[in-house]
Amino acid sequence: MTQSHSWDFGRWWRAKRVRCCCIATLIFFVLITITPKIHHSPSLHIFADMRNLIGVPNTLNVVTNFPFLIVGIVGLVISVCGNSFKIGKGEVWGWAFFYSGIAGLAFGSAYYHLDPGDDRVIWDQLPVLVSISSLSSVLVMERVDGQMGIACLFSLIIFSLISIQYGRDFDDLRLCMIVQFVPCLAIPAIILLFPPKYTHSSYWFLVTGLYLLARFEAIYDKKVYRVNHYVISGHSLEHLCLTAIPIFLSIMLCFRNIKIQRNC
Repeated sequence: MTQSHSWDFGRWWRAKRVRCCCIATLIFFVLITITPKIHHSPSLHIFADMRNLIGVPNTLNVVTNFPFLIVGIVGLVISVCGNSFKIGKGEVWGWAFFYSGIAGLAFGSAYYHLDPGDDRVIWDQLPVLVSISSLSSVLVMERVDGQMGIACLFSLIIFSLISIQYGRDFDDLRLCMIVQFVPCLAIPAIILLFPPKYTHSSYWFLVTGLYLLARFEAIYDKKVYRVNHYVISGHSLEHLCLTAIPIFLSIMLCFRNIKIQRNC
């Protein structure tokens, strides 16, 4: 490649990254502008199934968090210490934060569901936001640019902390909602716009679908509970559905291979 061609490519790539950042910023401000405030409400802490089955308040909503601990710890250990997962050098950070968030969700969500309320909900929200931010950043590392992905990782985690504090100080949950739902649009967009570094990229569509299904189950908590004749609520099913996400991603990491060599 000649020097002029290299310079042209570098300029094109920098312009592309700037456009991506501008589009993301624009989407964020549009969402903040057009959406009304989402206030804390006691009704947000009332779930369909609040049975005490084994001496534990809200039993199923608590115990369905246990699988997060197993999947999270196993995934964290393998991604950091093992060689079973096909993970680039820079990508380890993203996957480590992702699996840490999954493991942390087991404790945070269980603690929250023992006595749901505004004082405890932060421990349920924080690991979820860390996991989502990490997963989005990993995809940027794989598909777009390694350094840009690392920057996204720490920026999104900091933004997640800010969004939680903003929600507590200003009684507005919009920032938390944006962090949770924007990846449902961003992940498929990145998949479609940028070529995959690895094989088995269809798993990304699968986990996006599972995430949307989990949110559907949570939103229609009471209806799902009624449909299955009060066996298990939509919120408990949401926990189990979310557990499937790191499981399928772990399968992807085990079986994928490099298609396009990139710097990580």
